[in-house]
Amino acid sequence: QVQLVESGGGLVQAGESLRLSCAASEIIFRFNAMGWYRQTPGKQRELVATLSRGGSTNYADSVKGRFTISRDNTKNIVFLQMNSLKPQDTAVYYCSAMMINRWDYWGQGTQVTVSS
Repeated sequence: QVQLVESGGGLVQAGESLRLSCAASEIIFRFNAMGWYRQTPGKQRELVATLSRGGSTNYADSVKGRFTISRDNTKNIVFLQMNSLKPQDTAVYYCSAMMINRWDYWGQGTQVTVSS
């Protein structure tokens, strides 16, 4: 069973930065893509960023220019660098892995809170 473990969340002020990490129990090159999602109470989980096996990235419009997804293939870790954080970025952030064409595996989530 694939395990994804997120870390790096916390409480920061608006304008500050955080880096989230997602450690995978499997070689991340096994997966077609890795992604970060976020969710706030009462809302659906929304896509934040994806990184394909080939290195292509995709971002939600709301985070373009502020967030960067990357990976360390030697350690099987995927990162989400979040800069210029805003209060509306407050959410639980989840890491996910796609085997072929759907998000098959999820982490337990890490809370990010941005105060104004």
